[in-house]
Amino acid sequence: MEQLRQEILELVYKKAYQRRRVRLASGRESDFYVDCRQVTLTAEGAYKLARYILGLIRRENLSVKAVGGPVMGAVPLAAAVSALSYEEFLRDPDACLFDTFYVRSEPKGHGTGKQIEGPFPGEGTPVLVLDDVLTTGGSVLKAVSVLREAGYQVKTVLVIVDRQEGGRENLEREGLEVLSILTREDLENFQSGLPLP
Repeated sequence: MEQLRQEILELVYKKAYQRRRVRLASGRESDFYVDCRQVTLTAEGAYKLARYILGLIRRENLSVKAVGGPVMGAVPLAAAVSALSYEEFLRDPDACLFDTFYVRSEPKGHGTGKQIEGPFPGEGTPVLVLDDVLTTGGSVLKAVSVLREAGYQVKTVLVIVDRQEGGRENLEREGLEVLSILTREDLENFQSGLPLP
């Protein structure tokens, strides 16, 4: 898994990491930007991230039945994890299958009016919330709140990059475990030629 994490770090650094002034979705200004869509929407990135996340689910012994999260960051990531879980299931019928879902920022204004989309089983289903980048945690907390109100169990959030700007602490205050594949520190160390911690 460590080799795979190194490969993901290189992908994120080369394709998604930018040193420039930018205003973030949280309203804050920052001196760097991470556009993980440049990785999650590529075949290589989606595959490597999905492999890593499935390995992390096993390693951490996470009891989850579905994966997903807020639109748009979680959508390609969750779809890749779900597809790869089916490939593993074909090789080993005891492997877990993970269906996917996504949470809209507002309920749909037409059709079924759903805010959560996906082939969910009944209430009480344990789910893993995914997102691409964690800053303050606002969009993740909103999605978690919607899921909990709908009766789903949410204990863990997994992000590709933790910007280390208070999001982890905000989520932990809500009783959530936070896992990140990479951190701001990892990206800065890679830029400086330092090894992963």
